[in-house]
Amino acid sequence: MLQAIYLYTMQKQSAPERSSIQEIIFAQKEPALRVIGEKIFLKERISPEDGVLLFEKSSLAYAGALANFVRERIHGDKTYFNRNFHIEPTNVCVFSCAFCSYSRLYAHREDGWELSIEQMMDIVRKYDGKPVTEVHIVGGVHPKLNLSFFMDLMKQIKAHRPDLHIKGYTAVELDYMFRKAKVSPLEGLTLLKEAGLDSLPGGGAEIFHPDIRSRICADKVDAEGWLEIHRTAHFLGMHSNATMLYGHIESPYHRIDHMERLRSLQDETNGFNTFIPLKFRNKENDMSYVRESSVVEDMKLYAIARLYMDNFPHLKAYWPMLGRQNAQLTLSFGVNDLDGTIDDSTKIYSMAGSEEQHPTLSTTQLVSLIRQAGREPVERDTLYKELRNYKGMDLAAMETDAYYN
Repeated sequence: MLQAIYLYTMQKQSAPERSSIQEIIFAQKEPALRVIGEKIFLKERISPEDGVLLFEKSSLAYAGALANFVRERIHGDKTYFNRNFHIEPTNVCVFSCAFCSYSRLYAHREDGWELSIEQMMDIVRKYDGKPVTEVHIVGGVHPKLNLSFFMDLMKQIKAHRPDLHIKGYTAVELDYMFRKAKVSPLEGLTLLKEAGLDSLPGGGAEIFHPDIRSRICADKVDAEGWLEIHRTAHFLGMHSNATMLYGHIESPYHRIDHMERLRSLQDETNGFNTFIPLKFRNKENDMSYVRESSVVEDMKLYAIARLYMDNFPHLKAYWPMLGRQNAQLTLSFGVNDLDGTIDDSTKIYSMAGSEEQHPTLSTTQLVSLIRQAGREPVERDTLYKELRNYKGMDLAAMETDAYYN
């Protein structure tokens, strides 16, 4: 099946896509799928019912062709990445999510890790003189690492390296932090922004629908709380990302319900940069009995996400979670962003059994990966300001230059 997907993507890249998309739409035997294709072609919004129908009735080839058409209409061949690293302050957590392989309950904190501010500053200093633009800070919800602690951390990071963009803390972490400090999301986010927080990642969204959320992560912030924190961040002028954990016990209806809530908030605030589907991995967690989604299912999910999330400018494939080869495939199914270099600084997916046990890619490797897929590599900052286009760069010269490796 993987070979068939490769064949499809190679054929797709050599075809005159814009001249053939109408033929692909008109060739659909299912009238409802043809109508959906016509909506996409005319830049009309598809409905939740359309979204569910795509999951249930569309072929991978049809969804992929439509998604690639939309991707190229918005971005052409440009595929973005940034130079970033992660700090994970702790994997000790007060919550017990069934899908999580990463966290350790506070009662068993000796099995996990807790970093001090000085230890985290050592990680930041490791990148002195290197052209990274972003530090991504997320971790478990530790009861003793509070709002004041993280404000101090960000102040020290900004004092040491003012130009480094701090993207930090999932809405789950923030909700606990604010409740413990007895402040509202507006008060808490204002304090964090003043301390140096620049934007929010999209983690902790999982699946919003209560029927699923109650079974996989019942004790952490609900959909309304997650959305309110991001709404507040957007009100304060901070951008954020959004995720969805897919491929476990949810149905197509639950996926579309999740995307619809995000799409509606984006209509309201226009504060989201990127939508990031995250594949469920079943190693070393309480849902190990659940079969992981196939590559075909993954590609179809990305394609439909690109079609449904019409007001999200970017769709990202997080390569440490999918593996670099499968992430490369997503570039033919609507994706226009592969995240960043990361530099083996995250354990969240490696602990769940992902292909990338030591996730790091140099700039040269990312550029090569994107070029191999017939796309145009563009380095960006966190807010998608283009920093450098690598379309004409000499890969051999890059391989010998420490700046890119």
